[in-house]
Amino acid sequence: MDSNQPRNERRRTLLKAAAAASCVGAAGALLTVDARAQGKGTPVNLQLGWLPGNNQIGEVVAKQLGYFAQEGLDVTIQPGGPNIDGVAIVASGKYELGQVSSSPSLMLAASQDLPVKCFATGLQQHPYTFFSMKKKPVNTAKDMVGKKVGIQATGVILLRALLAKNNIPEGNVEIVTIGADMSPLLTGQVDVVTGWQTNVTALKPLGPDRVDLRLWDAGVRLYALPYYATAKTIKEHPDVLQKFLRATARGYAYANANRDAAADLLIKEYPNLVRADEKVGIDAMMSYAFNDLTKANGWGQMDPAVWQDQIALYSQLGQFSKRTPKLDEVITMDILSSTRDARVKA
Repeated sequence: MDSNQPRNERRRTLLKAAAAASCVGAAGALLTVDARAQGKGTPVNLQLGWLPGNNQIGEVVAKQLGYFAQEGLDVTIQPGGPNIDGVAIVASGKYELGQVSSSPSLMLAASQDLPVKCFATGLQQHPYTFFSMKKKPVNTAKDMVGKKVGIQATGVILLRALLAKNNIPEGNVEIVTIGADMSPLLTGQVDVVTGWQTNVTALKPLGPDRVDLRLWDAGVRLYALPYYATAKTIKEHPDVLQKFLRATARGYAYANANRDAAADLLIKEYPNLVRADEKVGIDAMMSYAFNDLTKANGWGQMDPAVWQDQIALYSQLGQFSKRTPKLDEVITMDILSSTRDARVKA
C-alpha cells in the first residue's frame, strides 16, 4: 500500500514531489491541447500507484464501452509501480489526475504543502484486514493483545492506528515484519497477517478457516482508491474532472450489474490477468464500492467527517512531520456536488 511507506521514505517521496511541482509547468497543462480539432477527445491521463488490475474495473468498462468517448475524453490509464511516484507526477502537471491506494497519502501530501486534493473515492470503506485462523481467532481489536502480528513494514502505521483507536498499548502486541506471503500464518510463525480483503488470489491459501477483522470495523476509517488532482486543475478544469467522474460512475454501475461481462472487458484490456481470479476480485470490490451513501449520492461519494477523523488520528500518531493539514487542503466536494444527479442515475 503506497500510503503507508516508512516515515523517512515517505518524507523523501513528498519532498521530491514538492520539488517536481515547483520545477515543472502549470498543472493540467496537457488539458490545453485542442485534441478535438483533430477528431479526438480531450486527452486525460490517470496515474496509478500500482499495476492495473480489477481496481480499475470502472475505468476499463468506461473506456471499452465508450463512456469516456461520449463525454469527449480520451483517457489513458498510466500504470504505477515501486519506482513511480504518482503523486509527484500529478503534482508536477505532467498528468491530469491520479489515484492512490489509501487516503492517508493525500493527507500527508497536503501536510507537506503539495497542491493536490482528493475529489472522489473509488471505495467507500478500506478493505485492509487482519487475518487469523479459527484455532486462534482475532475477532476484535482486544483479541490482538498477546498476539504476534505479521505485517509489511508499510502497514505498521495501520496497526498502530488500530491500537491507538482502541486504547491498546503498542507493547501488548509483537510485530513481526513479513512480506506479502500468507504462509507465516499457516506455519504458526505469527497469529495474524494483513492484506486487502479484495485480494482474493493472495487469500486462497488460508482456506475456509480464515477469520477477518477489518480495519474499518476496528474503528480506523480510511478510504481506498481515492482520486486526486491539483488545486489548479480543480479550479481551472472542473469540467474535465466532472466528465471523468460521470463516465467512471457509469463504468462502475455497469460492472456491478454485469460482473461476468465486466471481467471479460478487463481481460480484453489486460490479457495478462487471470479471469477467474479477477471475477472473484470484482465481486469483492463491488461490496466496497456501493453502500447506503452511494445509493443516496451516487458512486464516488465521500464523507468529510470520515476525512476529518483520519486527519485527527494521524495527527495523534505524529505522522505529520511539518504540520497537520486542514480538511479543505485535503479534499474538495465541488466535483462530487456538480455531478451528483448524473452519478445517482448511473
